Amino acid sequence: MTRLDRVEQTSARFTGPPLTPRTAVIWSVLRAELERRAGDRLTVLDVGGGTGGFAVPLAQAGHRVTVVDASPDALAALTRRAAESGVADRVRAVQGDGDALAGLVEPASVDLVLCHSVLEVVDDPASVVAALVTALRPGGAASVLVAGQAAAVLGRAMNGHLDVAAALAADPAGTAGPRDTLRRRYDADRAAALLAAAGLTVEEIHGVRVLADLLPAAVADGQQAAVVELERALAARPPYRDLAAQLHLFARRPA
Repeated sequence: MTRLDRVEQTSARFTGPPLTPRTAVIWSVLRAELERRAGDRLTVLDVGGGTGGFAVPLAQAGHRVTVVDASPDALAALTRRAAESGVADRVRAVQGDGDALAGLVEPASVDLVLCHSVLEVVDDPASVVAALVTALRPGGAASVLVAGQAAAVLGRAMNGHLDVAAALAADPAGTAGPRDTLRRRYDADRAAALLAAAGLTVEEIHGVRVLADLLPAAVADGQQAAVVELERALAARPPYRDLAAQLHLFARRPA
């Protein structure tokens, strides 16, 4: 039984936000990890956690969360959101970016680290991943979300930008050049290799937004529950997984 299969069991214990097509797979995996650690109050690090879409629900479940983000506006919104949710005492906001993470977090102090949509924009993703591993306690887990290269190629091609699609497909880093908003994109093998090189054991890889970005708004909004279930059903199955807009890797520091 995978983490996605166990989501119905874990949701009875963890009251998180409603599952949406864009977050269902990630929350399913996180919920299963919380169930595995049931009864523990975890120390969580959310790198690039912004306004607290993951941090606040985790704090509401009783865990202590530190959010590191470069945007003071996002951290201010996080602080307000935590206060309004009654968890201000369990959420700490730290201004900084992923490249400076090593100087912001104590070594071996974290049970769960979230690093979502960060590795595609930092100067040196390998050093950021190394800092995540250093921050984790032995046996701690990492939830890593990265942009998918294949989806970017297909998206540009479907919109008629064939030259950009060709550039994205040909570039080893999955970028279309200096005007691209992202410095790199990943396929599953390259993302897994990056984490493994830092000493993490990759346990699961899922596609996120396999279909959500392709569906007409009327379908996505009008049949959201069905879209969520289809996203979960396809998330771990190549080739659907590999065509997702984002790839979610769940990894662990060996005990």
